[in-house]
Amino acid sequence: MVGRERELRSGWAGGGRALGGGAVCVCLAVAGCSGSGQGASVEGAGGGDPVAVLHRAADRLVAAGSAKAHTAMQMASGGTRVTIRGEGVYDFQERLGQLKVRLPQDPAGTSEHRPITELLAPGALFMKNRGAGVPDDKWVRVETDSLSDGNLVTGGATDPFAAAEVLRGTRTATFVGRTELAGTEVRHYRGTADLARAARGASAGNRKALAAAARGFATAEVPFDAYLDDEGRIRKVRHRFSFANGQEGGTGIVDVASTTLLYDFGAAVRVRLPEDQDIYAGKIAAEPGERGVDGKN
Repeated sequence: MVGRERELRSGWAGGGRALGGGAVCVCLAVAGCSGSGQGASVEGAGGGDPVAVLHRAADRLVAAGSAKAHTAMQMASGGTRVTIRGEGVYDFQERLGQLKVRLPQDPAGTSEHRPITELLAPGALFMKNRGAGVPDDKWVRVETDSLSDGNLVTGGATDPFAAAEVLRGTRTATFVGRTELAGTEVRHYRGTADLARAARGASAGNRKALAAAARGFATAEVPFDAYLDDEGRIRKVRHRFSFANGQEGGTGIVDVASTTLLYDFGAAVRVRLPEDQDIYAGKIAAEPGERGVDGKN
């Protein structure tokens, strides 16, 4: 892919090892574990019909332009539980983002992993400091629609716009009530989304990836909790995914809780995608119990 650079300066204020198989998941090598107009308000105490409000949430983010993001992904399988955290920025108009993803320490708490830099783009995930035999100056590129989870889990963080577009598949939802999140009043909704339905309504960049997730997860139904501000923008969304453990010797289901926090809407976003010569094309070494992965997937 030809290197590109995008910078957005909005005038709006405010803002390892895998536990499971299927995807490269999590290809981060976790050690020690197996549209409405800009500024439009949502009216009423519950913002209207919850399903309709949630269907529009992704469009509200596009109208906002950009935001800073914090992510957390907790995975549980066979009594083992790990959490991967990330932070960065995302441009909802260009569908470009950058996250710094931090892996948990090993069980002894003595080993630290270098943060992995991830670049998010339509149809692609780029990772630097991937480890597992990848040179330090090279990026790994993964085609997200080739992953059985659509990169909702593989990168250790759900793409913020993909997380929002999952809500386009909302089938049932209830308004839980008003609460406060980081000093902002928000509306709390709880419901279930269908990934196949979300894929049909998603943007071109997420359509194939969400369709892959609908086929690859243990169930296409995704329970969620979403917190929207008075402009209908997502401030926090938590999805619960599950998929079969496909590792050799693995059994049962891996449960994943993926949380995305959005704030500082209108923040400047600067993302430079790597040049072709900077992308690693070799085979990525596998950790014990993990599949090898070809670069430029």
